[in-house]
Amino acid sequence: MSASPGAASRIAALAVMRLLPEPPAKIVGGAVRFMGRDLAALSDREMQRVRGKDISMIFQDPMTSLNPVLTIGDQLVEAIRHHTDLSRKDAVGRTVELLRQVRIPDAERRLDDYPHQMSGGMSQRVMIAMAIACGPQLLIADEPTTALDVTVQAQILDLLKELQTGSGMGLIIITHDLGVVAETADRVVVMYAGRKVEEARAGALFERPLHPYTRGLLGATPSAVRRRGGRLVEIAGSVPALSDLPVGCAFQNRCPDVFDRCRAERPILAPLLPQQSAACFAAEEELSRNVAAVGT
Repeated sequence: MSASPGAASRIAALAVMRLLPEPPAKIVGGAVRFMGRDLAALSDREMQRVRGKDISMIFQDPMTSLNPVLTIGDQLVEAIRHHTDLSRKDAVGRTVELLRQVRIPDAERRLDDYPHQMSGGMSQRVMIAMAIACGPQLLIADEPTTALDVTVQAQILDLLKELQTGSGMGLIIITHDLGVVAETADRVVVMYAGRKVEEARAGALFERPLHPYTRGLLGATPSAVRRRGGRLVEIAGSVPALSDLPVGCAFQNRCPDVFDRCRAERPILAPLLPQQSAACFAAEEELSRNVAAVGT
């Protein structure tokens, strides 16, 4: 299970799913490896068979992701029959099972409900049911707790963890909420301006963040600040436009540790500690000084 904050993560997930409109988006290089296949090389028809069956995605706002003119049952049945050979009767039975699995009460009765008749939490459960309907190997959850109250957030996260543990599927959670990351993630990827800037096991990242952006995120998170006994901080400035990135490190104009090399050369993600990587010259310098000090 992994998590990563930011719009860059969302764009990356949509690119993996091949859901970005072409044009303006286009594949210019690289590969997307999944279960021995390069998703970037698949035809549109082949990719349609992957989506929903092998890889599913829960989108950010369930109230706008569900079709308002179709019942919950019809939408789930359509998703199931698109990827399986089940008859409509069997697909309806499977739909009821799914609604029960995601803990929607009176599942049979809710089949005839329309999205507007359901709360935000119930709508999110329907989206989860739709995403797991065909037993995907990977589930991508885009801000799955946005606009939900704290109690419902906890229920949705518990449900996702239970489904992931029970089925063995991979789970990627895209979120700005580091509390969600701490609660759910095994491995964390932090992205900034479209690129990975840090990657680590969750415990290591919270214990010793290496990149200044990661430290800024933690410093602006009330729960993390309370644990450390400090004060909330802000990350000065704003994210640069991806069409106008500066030479060197994209974080340079907001970074408290910036030096000349950061403005002339772009850092690449590199292992700096066991199971922890960062794209940061300042972090490299700091760790090198610490090693040198220990050696003396």
